Parts: sequence; structure tokens; C-alpha cells
Amino acid sequence: MTEHISKQFDAELEAIRSQVLGMAGLVEQQVRQAMEALASADTAIINHVIEQEELVNAMHTKLDDMCVHMIARRQPAASDLRLVMAVIKSVEDLERIGDKAASICKRAKTLFEGGKMQVPRLNDIKHIANQALDMLAQSLDAFARMDAVTASEVKRMDSQLDTEYRALQRQLITFMMEDPRTITMMLDILWVAKAIERIGDYAVSISEQVIYMVKGQDVRHKSQDEVDAVAKAERP
Repeated sequence: MTEHISKQFDAELEAIRSQVLGMAGLVEQQVRQAMEALASADTAIINHVIEQEELVNAMHTKLDDMCVHMIARRQPAASDLRLVMAVIKSVEDLERIGDKAASICKRAKTLFEGGKMQVPRLNDIKHIANQALDMLAQSLDAFARMDAVTASEVKRMDSQLDTEYRALQRQLITFMMEDPRTITMMLDILWVAKAIERIGDYAVSISEQVIYMVKGQDVRHKSQDEVDAVAKAERP
């Protein structure tokens, strides 16, 4: 971040950035614990993740307020304004990731209360979850270091996640067609898989905001090659 004449302005920008990283760490932990809960059927972990949703929501609201007050008081321009606007969008994505983690735990709770002690296709679910978590970790690392090149790689990772998700989706549909008794259970698993795929999408969105902050260009609807070119280009 650039240094300003007003040290208070710098302190406020750094406070916003630090709060985002704190929220990001909590949300990432939620997703990891949600996957742990699926594997272990641990109701304590399930309930903990669900309860953490209120804290994530509170952090989202606080950061939105900080950004609004920053705009009103400081009237930031150029890279500072991009930072504030990107933070508003990124914390919204983080809040949605937290929602998905809590929803996965709610779905797991339904499965386990129905007497299912092990989630079917768990290894496949864990595989795509690890991909989504890698994407989230990389997008957050890019945010922390303001690294556009690292951010650009997240979009490429998303293509692989989408491929793996579609393959799992086909498998689950096949099971339902072969044995209609599995439909309810497989629909729950399919919902969990879709939630994980969406977490990957939100990670991509955060990485796109990083590129916007660093490079000043909106890459949300650009191809991978175009995103790479923007990320690697020198600023004029």
C-alpha cells in the first residue's frame, strides 16, 4: 500500500486490511472444520461451525461500516479507493463462504441424525474440498501480499475443480438412477459437493478483486490468458 501524508489514514487502511485477514482466517477454519465434521460425525464440531456463522456475520457488518466511514471521511482516490471497494466485495464473498461452511454442517447434521454414520463418497468430497481450500488459501495469500500473479493462478485452479465436481455429479446421478432408495441421501451429498464448488467460485472472486486492487483492471469476465496478461503486465 502507498504511504500517505496522514499517518492516521495509513493506520485506518491497515486496520481494514488486518480485519479482512482476521475474518478470512476464521472463514477458512470454518470450511476445514466443516470437512472434519463430515469425516468424523462429531456433533460438537458441527455445532461450533454453525455458531461461528454469527461471528462471521458480525465481522462482515463491521468491515462494511469501516469502509463506508473511510469513504465518507477520507474520500479516497485511485488505488486507495480500489482497495476499499475490493474489500467490500471480498468480505461479502468471505461471508458467503462462511454461510456455505455452516450449511454443510447443517446438512451433515441431518445425515447423521438420520442414522448415517459415514458420508457416502467421502473421499471424493474430501478431494474437491481440498482443491477448494487450496484455492481459498492462495487467494487469501495473494490478498495479504497484494500479489496479482498468485491471484491469477486461482482462476486456472477453478477449471480443474469444476471438472472434478462435474465428474462427481455424474457419479451421484448414476447411483440414484441405479438405486432409487439412495435418492434422498445422494441429493444431500450432491448439495454438499455443490457448496464446495461454490466456495471455489468465491475464492476466484476474491482473487479477481486482488488483481483489481493491484493492477486497476476489472478481470471478472476475462479469459485465463487475458487475466494472466493483466496480472503480469507492468503498471504504466
